[in-house]
Amino acid sequence: MPSARQATGATAETAACEFLEAAGLTVLRRNYSRRSGELDIVAQQGDVLIVAEVRLRASEAFGGAASSIDWRKRARLIRTTQQLLQQNRDWAKLRVRFDAVLLRPAGRRYHIEWIKHAFSA
Repeated sequence: MPSARQATGATAETAACEFLEAAGLTVLRRNYSRRSGELDIVAQQGDVLIVAEVRLRASEAFGGAASSIDWRKRARLIRTTQQLLQQNRDWAKLRVRFDAVLLRPAGRRYHIEWIKHAFSA
Protein backbone atom coordinates (compact mmCIF):
# COMPACT_ATOMS: atom_id res chain seq x y z
CA MET A 1 0.00 0.00 0.00
CA PRO A 2 1.56 3.31 -1.03
CA SER A 3 2.03 6.02 1.54
CA ALA A 4 0.11 9.31 1.29
CA ARG A 5 3.26 10.98 -0.02
CA GLN A 6 3.74 8.30 -2.69
CA ALA A 7 0.09 8.56 -3.73
CA THR A 8 0.37 12.35 -4.01
CA GLY A 9 3.55 11.98 -6.08
CA ALA A 10 1.91 9.44 -8.39
CA THR A 11 -1.06 11.76 -8.90
CA ALA A 12 1.29 14.64 -9.74
CA GLU A 13 3.24 12.48 -12.21
CA THR A 14 0.00 11.43 -13.89
CA ALA A 15 -1.01 15.09 -14.21
CA ALA A 16 2.42 15.88 -15.69
CA CYS A 17 2.08 13.02 -18.21
CA GLU A 18 -1.36 14.21 -19.26
CA PHE A 19 -0.03 17.75 -19.62
CA LEU A 20 2.90 16.62 -21.80
CA GLU A 21 0.69 14.37 -23.93
CA ALA A 22 -1.73 17.28 -24.48
CA ALA A 23 1.28 19.29 -25.69
CA GLY A 24 2.01 16.65 -28.33
CA LEU A 25 4.61 14.46 -26.65
CA THR A 26 4.43 10.67 -26.59
CA VAL A 27 5.21 9.26 -23.15
CA LEU A 28 7.48 6.22 -23.58
CA ARG A 29 8.32 5.32 -19.98
CA ARG A 30 7.44 6.36 -16.45
CA ASN A 31 9.52 5.78 -13.35
CA TYR A 32 12.54 4.18 -15.03
CA SER A 33 14.60 3.18 -12.02
CA ARG A 34 18.19 2.06 -11.66
CA ARG A 35 20.69 2.13 -8.84
CA SER A 36 21.96 5.48 -10.12
CA GLY A 37 18.53 7.11 -9.88
CA GLU A 38 15.05 7.37 -11.36
CA LEU A 39 13.68 9.08 -14.44
CA ASP A 40 10.15 10.29 -13.80
CA ILE A 41 9.01 10.62 -17.43
CA VAL A 42 10.71 9.69 -20.69
CA ALA A 43 8.86 11.06 -23.72
CA GLN A 44 9.44 11.70 -27.39
CA GLN A 45 8.59 14.58 -29.65
CA GLY A 46 9.83 14.13 -33.19
CA ASP A 47 13.53 13.32 -33.10
CA VAL A 48 13.96 14.46 -29.48
CA LEU A 49 13.94 12.20 -26.43
CA ILE A 50 12.76 14.22 -23.46
CA VAL A 51 13.68 13.27 -19.91
CA ALA A 52 11.30 15.17 -17.65
CA GLU A 53 11.86 15.57 -13.94
CA VAL A 54 8.58 16.12 -12.10
CA ARG A 55 8.62 18.29 -8.98
CA LEU A 56 5.67 19.00 -6.73
CA ARG A 57 5.86 21.75 -4.14
CA ALA A 58 3.11 23.17 -1.98
CA SER A 59 4.87 26.53 -1.68
CA GLU A 60 7.84 28.52 -2.92
CA ALA A 61 9.45 28.40 0.53
CA PHE A 62 13.00 27.04 0.52
CA GLY A 63 13.44 28.02 -3.13
CA GLY A 64 10.53 26.18 -4.72
CA ALA A 65 10.43 23.20 -7.03
CA ALA A 66 12.96 24.28 -9.63
CA SER A 67 15.72 24.93 -7.12
CA SER A 68 15.37 21.40 -5.77
CA ILE A 69 16.99 20.06 -8.97
CA ASP A 70 20.53 20.66 -7.78
CA TRP A 71 23.81 19.53 -9.35
CA ARG A 72 23.65 16.16 -7.58
CA LYS A 73 20.18 15.45 -8.93
CA ARG A 74 21.23 16.55 -12.42
CA ALA A 75 24.24 14.21 -12.32
CA ARG A 76 22.00 11.28 -11.27
CA LEU A 77 19.55 12.07 -14.07
CA ILE A 78 22.35 12.15 -16.64
CA ARG A 79 23.84 8.83 -15.42
CA THR A 80 20.45 7.13 -15.40
CA THR A 81 19.66 8.48 -18.88
CA GLN A 82 22.94 7.03 -20.14
CA GLN A 83 21.89 3.62 -18.78
CA LEU A 84 18.47 3.95 -20.42
CA LEU A 85 20.08 4.75 -23.78
CA GLN A 86 22.42 1.76 -23.50
CA GLN A 87 19.40 -0.50 -23.04
CA ASN A 88 17.31 1.13 -25.79
CA ARG A 89 19.55 1.56 -28.82
CA ASP A 90 16.78 3.07 -30.97
CA TRP A 91 16.34 5.89 -28.46
CA ALA A 92 20.11 6.49 -28.44
CA LYS A 93 19.77 7.82 -32.00
CA LEU A 94 17.58 10.68 -30.77
CA ARG A 95 18.72 14.03 -29.41
CA VAL A 96 18.22 14.19 -25.64
CA ARG A 97 16.68 17.11 -23.78
CA PHE A 98 16.25 17.50 -20.03
CA ASP A 99 13.07 19.28 -18.96
CA ALA A 100 11.43 20.02 -15.63
CA VAL A 101 7.70 19.88 -15.00
CA LEU A 102 6.88 21.85 -11.87
CA LEU A 103 3.53 21.41 -10.16
CA ARG A 104 1.87 23.47 -7.47
CA PRO A 105 -1.53 22.56 -6.02
CA ALA A 106 -4.36 24.80 -7.18
CA GLY A 107 -7.55 23.52 -5.62
CA ARG A 108 -8.28 20.04 -6.97
CA ARG A 109 -5.89 20.58 -9.88
CA TYR A 110 -2.32 21.69 -10.37
CA HIS A 111 -0.70 24.81 -11.71
CA ILE A 112 1.89 23.36 -14.10
CA GLU A 113 5.04 25.05 -15.34
CA TRP A 114 7.06 23.30 -18.05
CA ILE A 115 10.70 24.31 -18.29
CA LYS A 116 12.20 23.06 -21.54
CA HIS A 117 15.98 22.65 -21.60
CA ALA A 118 16.07 22.89 -17.80
CA PHE A 119 19.72 21.81 -17.92
CA SER A 120 22.14 20.14 -20.30
CA ALA A 121 24.43 17.17 -20.06
